[in-house]
Amino acid sequence: MKIVSAAEMRFLDQRASTECKIPSLLLMENAARGFVDRLAEAIGPLEGKRIVILAGRGNNGGDGLAAARHLRMRGATVLVYLFSEIALVHGDARVSLDIWQATAGTLRIEGDPLSERLSLDLAQSDCLVDALLGTGLSKAVTGIYADAIALINNSGKTVIAMDIPSGLSADTGEALGMAVKADHTFTMAFPKRGFFLREGLVHCGRWNVVDIGLPPTLVENAEIKYDLMTPTLLKGLLSPRRPGVHKGSQGHLILVAGSLGKKGAAHLSSLAALRTGAGLVTLALPKSIDTGTPLPTMEVMTLPLPESAEGSIALSAEKLLLKAVEGKQALAIGPGLSQYPETQSLIKQLITKIALPMVIDADAINALAEDVSILKRKKGALVLTPHPGEMGRLLGKTAAEVQEDRFQIAARFAETWDVVLVLKGAHTIIAAPNGALRVNNTGNPGMASAGTGDALTGVIASLLAQGLDPLSAASLGVWLHGAAGDLAAAQRGEIGLLASDLIDKIPEAILNYLRSR
Repeated sequence: MKIVSAAEMRFLDQRASTECKIPSLLLMENAARGFVDRLAEAIGPLEGKRIVILAGRGNNGGDGLAAARHLRMRGATVLVYLFSEIALVHGDARVSLDIWQATAGTLRIEGDPLSERLSLDLAQSDCLVDALLGTGLSKAVTGIYADAIALINNSGKTVIAMDIPSGLSADTGEALGMAVKADHTFTMAFPKRGFFLREGLVHCGRWNVVDIGLPPTLVENAEIKYDLMTPTLLKGLLSPRRPGVHKGSQGHLILVAGSLGKKGAAHLSSLAALRTGAGLVTLALPKSIDTGTPLPTMEVMTLPLPESAEGSIALSAEKLLLKAVEGKQALAIGPGLSQYPETQSLIKQLITKIALPMVIDADAINALAEDVSILKRKKGALVLTPHPGEMGRLLGKTAAEVQEDRFQIAARFAETWDVVLVLKGAHTIIAAPNGALRVNNTGNPGMASAGTGDALTGVIASLLAQGLDPLSAASLGVWLHGAAGDLAAAQRGEIGLLASDLIDKIPEAILNYLRSR
């Protein structure tokens, strides 16, 4: 499924009319009918429901007026408040307004200040529909619209946004002055970029897509580069095991991880790699950790390495590691390695000397932050998995600055340094060197706990070892990681969810993925 900007959505709408000869009024009707179907799914049978629609004068308001007719046909009592003089409503929106009036629809013109009647009607409603401002908004909301948004947000009612919550930027997710906080957003044709950024993460509530009838060929020809990851997009990347396979045919991963006090990160990554299907996993770690308390995962092989005075892997381990990677299919570096100078120097050496596909995470990313130009001397394909703070260190920015421009920052970095970038967080972003960008829609707030990033490293590296290309391994890995987190949260709840709970659910997430083929 594509993710569009406001400009891309306008382009598709225009081309549907000019090239495909689909009347724009028909698209509005499709939007209204589909919206009402989604609304019924969200709040139950519509018959007897009292619904208030707040409509602006543009096409978003036109969608709301068209939806009012379909709601009434389904047995709802509908009140439409129009936040405009009738003479200022034009185009398809005016057609929908005229039809509503001609069919005796209840219409109330709202002015400044807001009427007491509006407050009373909202108080007596079952839910309210926000159709005030659409995706074309580019400046701060003021005046009567700001007052209406405040009234909506303070109503205590179920709020359904039509296409996008009014006041929210479709491109940046920024609340422009103020924005509606919706319980549900039913968006037309495709999700908008702003749903996955900044305030959009909260203001959209639960969102779903309404099919308005855009021809698939029109969308394909538009060459929109942003995709929402779904099982359909990821179809065929991983297959059921064939008869006759053996552990050697399922990939051998070497994981360089761990330091004094951080053995858990190494354990979680290696266990996640095995749960994702790698045939063999060798964990390279400081020798004192290897000979101390045993790893809880007995299936993981270990490679004890020379260590520094601080209990991290020493620079002198380089030759052993260069030998160890021979015959392996993938390498992962970073979880729990520490930021001690000797270990950081080793990380840089390995990146410039090992040609295996590689996942770079955690402290290995911190090593790159000292001199990101090392990426130009890499020998193998790289997948980097920073969280916003680590991404900020790579770029000399704050985590907050990264969060404000996640899409563009991820896309530029991947293209500049010829890597696959996994920018972690709510709706993790996967950016490819060719400009393609994918956004994840699995996962939940319960995954904001220690060790889940280490688990993701193991998942992606396991898929690399099994032969997936870097973009496919990163995409499927992020999706499965989030899906496993959702399964764990459904069983245990989000609060107190552990990375080990997630890892235990990876095989079930894979099984569900395979069944969706």
